[in-house]
Amino acid sequence: MTAAHPTLPMGTKVRVTNLENGKKVEVRINDRGPYVGDRAIDLSRAAAKKIDMEEDGTTQVKIEADPRPKANSNEKSTVR
Repeated sequence: MTAAHPTLPMGTKVRVTNLENGKKVEVRINDRGPYVGDRAIDLSRAAAKKIDMEEDGTTQVKIEADPRPKANSNEKSTVR
């Protein structure tokens, strides 16, 4: 499942918790946005449905980004 966020790096995995019911979903950032008011993240329809916010459209959420750095396939790494 995917989401849009204005500043998190593309490919970042994020856990989003619906603060009204405690349901959680993990999404991957693949777009920029949202560009409406004070919204912090724009979830795909499937992600919104998983945390029961599809009907309301908006809700208060907690956003937790995965702290592990994303590996870049264009960079070479050395293993010692």
